[in-house]
Amino acid sequence: MSDVLQSQEGTGSGQKRSRKVVVMTVLLWVVQVFLAANFLFAGGFKLFGTDQMLAQFYPGMPNGFLRFIAVCEILGALGLVGPGIVRRWRWLTPLAACGLLVIMVGAVVYSVVMFGWMMAISPLVGAVLSAVIAYGRRDWGFWWGQTQS
Repeated sequence: MSDVLQSQEGTGSGQKRSRKVVVMTVLLWVVQVFLAANFLFAGGFKLFGTDQMLAQFYPGMPNGFLRFIAVCEILGALGLVGPGIVRRWRWLTPLAACGLLVIMVGAVVYSVVMFGWMMAISPLVGAVLSAVIAYGRRDWGFWWGQTQS
């Protein structure tokens, strides 16, 4: 994997990208767009849903906390795709993926406690895909010594 990332770093100097790098980039973008759409939908539902709907779908969860999570999900969704599209502040993408991973781990725990393991499959998939993006886009991260803007 490190050789893929090294060859990806060298693409700015006119080197031809390997097929492996292109496939990895396309797959990461597909996952990012899918997750961004998923989080925009889920966040919009929580943010604009009525208090009765939220109480029905998320029993025992305070509405204020759900609205906070909704804002975090929407901002995280924008952080997954926005920096890569505009090619600025790309270090936000792995950071957004890590934040969404934390939210999804909480969703898995809540689902298991309230509804059982079968209802935890969807947030578990979201957590795994968020981890894949955080790992796959780690070369965009600022904490590894690469400051790309």
